[in-house]
Amino acid sequence: MGNFLPLIQNENMKIYRRPRTWVMTGILILLVLAISILWVIFGGRDASMWDVAFMESSILFLLVTIFTVVIAAGGVAEEFTSGTIKLLLIRPWSRSKILLSKYISIMIFALLLAIVLFATTIFVNWICFGINASPDIKPTFVGDEGTNPFSYMLKYYGLTLISLVVNVTLAFMLSTVFRSSGLAIGMALFLLLGVNSFIGLIAMLDYNWIDYLLFIHLNLTQYLDGNPMREGMTLGFSLVVLGVYYALFIAITWYTFKKRDVAA
Repeated sequence: MGNFLPLIQNENMKIYRRPRTWVMTGILILLVLAISILWVIFGGRDASMWDVAFMESSILFLLVTIFTVVIAAGGVAEEFTSGTIKLLLIRPWSRSKILLSKYISIMIFALLLAIVLFATTIFVNWICFGINASPDIKPTFVGDEGTNPFSYMLKYYGLTLISLVVNVTLAFMLSTVFRSSGLAIGMALFLLLGVNSFIGLIAMLDYNWIDYLLFIHLNLTQYLDGNPMREGMTLGFSLVVLGVYYALFIAITWYTFKKRDVAA
């Protein structure tokens, strides 16, 4: 374990030394500021800070997923594209440790980006709407009367983070399978944005095998309000399906990377 932590540190340095990482983080924070300020200018302050924070989280978490998928899809493939994979593999670490360090670093980045979004939406909207807010202004998104909005948002982020882990693992698998970082990133974004755009229509088809499609289960927040995409689906069933796909992606990733001929 002692020589594994520097490996994770090295992978984190690769992520945070690149300007694109800070550009992504800056875009996220600026969009929260822009939406809140425009709301104050054109909509006034007669809104609950929780409503605005939840709306921004719902919209901008897609950006967190896209940014993290881009980083994950390039994680291994960029080493092949730039030719640095041979330098990496001659170091005194096993291939499994090298791959695990990359995976952990990307997951830390995903978690940090989600925390930045959560903290920024709460802080900015507390300043814009929360200070001196009228006690009559109640959040409207929580559904059941008396539900704590902070608790509701934590559940929302928790369920969305599970989906983010599966999306990132899928992108990381593509990054390992393909040598081209461009192809891996393009394929990952196509699956994330392209397939998800049609999943609502696919869910309407009356075939049992559709219940086992990955993309039917990626939006776990459908269970917060008790409106699953397909009749009879439960949160437990979706978690089991996602767990099976997650194990499959991990198995393919490790098998491919350990068998990959870097001399080719």
